Amino acid sequence: MERVLKMRLPHVIVSGMPVALVSDTELSSAMVEDVKRRRSGEAQRALTVFDANAYGISLYEKDPQFAKAINSADIVHADGQIVVWASKFARGSKPIPERTATTDFIHTAAGPAVKHDISYYLLGGTEEINRSCAEKLIELHPGLTIAGRRNGYFDESEVDAVVADINDSKADVLWVGLGKPKEQLFSLEITPRLEHCAWIVTCGGCFHYVVGDYARAPVWMQKIGLEWLHRTATGPGHIRKRHFRRYPHTISVVLKKDILKLK
Repeated sequence: MERVLKMRLPHVIVSGMPVALVSDTELSSAMVEDVKRRRSGEAQRALTVFDANAYGISLYEKDPQFAKAINSADIVHADGQIVVWASKFARGSKPIPERTATTDFIHTAAGPAVKHDISYYLLGGTEEINRSCAEKLIELHPGLTIAGRRNGYFDESEVDAVVADINDSKADVLWVGLGKPKEQLFSLEITPRLEHCAWIVTCGGCFHYVVGDYARAPVWMQKIGLEWLHRTATGPGHIRKRHFRRYPHTISVVLKKDILKLK
């Protein structure tokens, strides 16, 4: 539990993972506070904000490198409804108040971002998706500043140039959509090298959802935790394969660690 106490916000252990006891609005408020601290020089580095969902539960159990990355994060929020449900079984803690889906949070945070002149940098996706996402966010949230952007197709030899471009943009919040576990490992790698960013937020395929390339589930499916089923049925082949492969394992982990309380 010591690692939880050192995190930016109060966290609870869910399926072995630390997950923040935070709502969408509270997460947005934390973003604003941390940007102000970074700008004033009070904060010396960017904070890593990672997401916890069904895929992450499985990966955390199976991949020690990914688990280490999650444990090193400053904030881990409940991107998946199954994480919110599982938190109800946590001992000695309140449950997570609500799902903070990254696909919603990028919009929720945009209002405070406009109000406080907080800028975004978008990293990930194809060039077309990345550009369209930037354009859509500006259209949906007038006044939002997209300080920079870059597609996610680069190799290790280009990382220095990517970091330089992010620094040159002076963006406050970096959104990294490279997919698990790459985006978490990459975020931790570059954190010490970022000169202006206050937050690095991992966001998976979020850019695709912003532009409508991937369809969101109906609201009723989201509320009862069946968005994963909608994604399995409607998403591209690699997502369907991942869900079919990972979800049975995710459910077994939740049963073992949260409901039955087995080691």
